[in-house]
Amino acid sequence: MAELVQYYGTGRRKSSVARVFLRPGSGNFLVNEKPFETYFVTEQQRISAKRPLALTELGSTFDVVTTVRGGGVSAQADAVKLGISRALLEFNVELRKTLKSDGLLSRDARIKERKKYGQKGARKRFQFSKR
Repeated sequence: MAELVQYYGTGRRKSSVARVFLRPGSGNFLVNEKPFETYFVTEQQRISAKRPLALTELGSTFDVVTTVRGGGVSAQADAVKLGISRALLEFNVELRKTLKSDGLLSRDARIKERKKYGQKGARKRFQFSKR
């Protein structure tokens, strides 16, 4: 049996986690077993998710299969972006300079700040009363 050739990368953003598999193919893109266009509705999300492939001009040489969990759709698109970038690095290390100069290899560490006790939210306080 022929062994399946695939390159794997994990992407995270806020509370979204994307597992990305790049397989040699014709450019098909599946997200959670749905077509790319139906999962990512806005154009901004589609551009964000496909940015590493567009930058390296490898969009038509790989089939992308991803599973994404958690967070909102926009954060999921950014998680897929990081996952694709990491999978491309596994495919070819020489792409690192191109991807890094465009900021596609850094994880965006901003997450939701927790709510503190004695307050209404993370930063918002209850109304102060002098008397």
